[in-house]
Amino acid sequence: MNKITAAITAVGGFVPEDRLTNFDLEKMVDTNDEWIRTRTGISERRILKGEGKGVSEMIVPAVLELCKKRGMDPAEIDCMIVATVTPDMVFPATANIVCDKIGAVNAWGYDMSAACSGFLFALTTGATYIESGRYKKVVVVGADKMSAIIDYTDRNTCVIFGDGAGAVLLEPNTDGYGVLDSILKTDGSGRHYLNMKAGGSAHPASIETVTNREHFAYQEGKTVFKFAVKGMADVSAELLERNNLKGDDIAWLVPHQANLRIIDATAERMGLPKEKVMINIQRFGNTTAATIPLCLWEWEKQLKKDDKLVLAAFGGGFTWGATLIRWAY
Repeated sequence: MNKITAAITAVGGFVPEDRLTNFDLEKMVDTNDEWIRTRTGISERRILKGEGKGVSEMIVPAVLELCKKRGMDPAEIDCMIVATVTPDMVFPATANIVCDKIGAVNAWGYDMSAACSGFLFALTTGATYIESGRYKKVVVVGADKMSAIIDYTDRNTCVIFGDGAGAVLLEPNTDGYGVLDSILKTDGSGRHYLNMKAGGSAHPASIETVTNREHFAYQEGKTVFKFAVKGMADVSAELLERNNLKGDDIAWLVPHQANLRIIDATAERMGLPKEKVMINIQRFGNTTAATIPLCLWEWEKQLKKDDKLVLAAFGGGFTWGATLIRWAY
């Protein structure tokens, strides 16, 4: 019997309609369009507006689109993993809420918190469920409503992040397509440089934590940039070497959309020209766990069966990794 691999068989995505441009941010904080574009590559980002709207509001249409493309009922989903750091609630899991909203009555699921690397971590986990032979349809989601945890008086973070959701369907394959290899890494000492201080069990919400603005994402930009450039580039190069591949063998690099300079450094390390790199940071900003699946969603029609893709990410924690995929359709 041929080895079972987990192939991506459908992709869905969603971004909100409301745009927050660099010119809008000029009116909110001491910054300007040129400064933002030259340092990050971002021109605008999407923001989910509306009372009581959590990240599940974006996940639902993304997963329903995926089901429609595949011609399947949500009740056929066996498992759903939602990578997010902005769940609707601390508990229950947003995955459970989404399953209820779409009628995935036969699915079990949970949330995974690994910041910007969340989708890669969840994809590798979902792939193991498929490879085990126990499950046939696993949905992996990367989604974040970063506007919920961004301080729009902090010019270091508010220019970077946006909201969005992307999802993929994993199904068994015996022809060698799908997730072929992953290298995933973490370094908890990075918690000092990229975090949200309050809201967890170490610093529960209080009048003091709210007053001190500790429920917003904090980033020590220069340190994170240095680690991200090295981490994403190194792990991507290591993945190629481990699989006896060169840049010429790769059809697309699908990088986490954190910063254009980090993306360029990763592509250069892999020996890939810019035309082989998926980039949409200029329109969506950094949507954290959603950036990679949103790229797959936007480029889906350009992907060809048998294309080799490298997915690479770096996130808070620190978390980072790279995944090799052979496209199945």
